[in-house]
Amino acid sequence: TGRIKKMRLILLRHGKTAGNLDGRYIGRTDEPLCPDGIQALKLKSYPQAAAVYCSPLLRCRETAALLYPGHPVEAVADFRECDFGIFEGKNYEELKENRDYQRWLDSGGRLAFPHGEGRAAFSSRVAKAFDRLASEWRGNEPPSAALVVHGGTIMAILERFAVPHRDFYAWQVKNGEAYTAELCWTEEGRAVLKRVERWEDMQK
Repeated sequence: TGRIKKMRLILLRHGKTAGNLDGRYIGRTDEPLCPDGIQALKLKSYPQAAAVYCSPLLRCRETAALLYPGHPVEAVADFRECDFGIFEGKNYEELKENRDYQRWLDSGGRLAFPHGEGRAAFSSRVAKAFDRLASEWRGNEPPSAALVVHGGTIMAILERFAVPHRDFYAWQVKNGEAYTAELCWTEEGRAVLKRVERWEDMQK
């Protein structure tokens, strides 16, 4: 058609769980939202979307159901959070004397979690899943889509696809917060995310 192909994307982190309240590493653990997390989501306004996708984990499915009631939601298996291995379910106080944890901190978070997933493998898994979705959308794109996922999932997507490029940890986002972006495709068909902004900043 010759037109510029683009769509609005919302990248939204799920609401708080009990583990989040305690600062725990919650990856593969399938926790529900906690009462405080549910209440915080109900108090905020979120952008609407024509299509909604989520991680298969309960905290994301519950968040999507709260924010997009009655809307069909498609779970994307590879949008699940990183597997934190032996650190799963623990917080800093419980791990600070652990040598493996200290090595992981000293690596800037680049070492693989013992008996878990490495950041490179995790980011690659998430990026491939996003690329598959973007390929489905291209040429038949909905006007907007929301991804209700995990903080790490959002960071991996934005590190790989956002322009200009920023490092993984530059994209941290709190529970119940979101980024909006414009998804475009290059002439070669590569997906890129432009005009990335925090939804909260846009509401001020």
